[in-house]
Amino acid sequence: MSNAAAVTDATFDAEVLGAADTVLVDFWAEWCGPCRAVSPILDQIAEEHAGKIRIVKLNVDENPETTMKYGITGIPAMKVFRGGQEVKEIVGARPKPALEAELAEFLS
Repeated sequence: MSNAAAVTDATFDAEVLGAADTVLVDFWAEWCGPCRAVSPILDQIAEEHAGKIRIVKLNVDENPETTMKYGITGIPAMKVFRGGQEVKEIVGARPKPALEAELAEFLS
């Protein structure tokens, strides 16, 4: 399991929308193979870019309210929030270089 913090329907607004830093939310589920594949990659990115981006995980099965609010229909889905606003969406598992390229503007 990831060392990224878990967020829930109850904590999403405070942890993500109210955050001063840039937050990537990984929408995932236990049964999702691609989600499990991308999780260690996100852990590496979080560790290597600490202070630039914070990564949290939201289990879509346990948190249907937030999942529906953000229109998550396929997982893994990642959304980047800055200043309470969604600024980027990435859908589907990708290798680390591709994810870092997608997130480059937030990692520099």
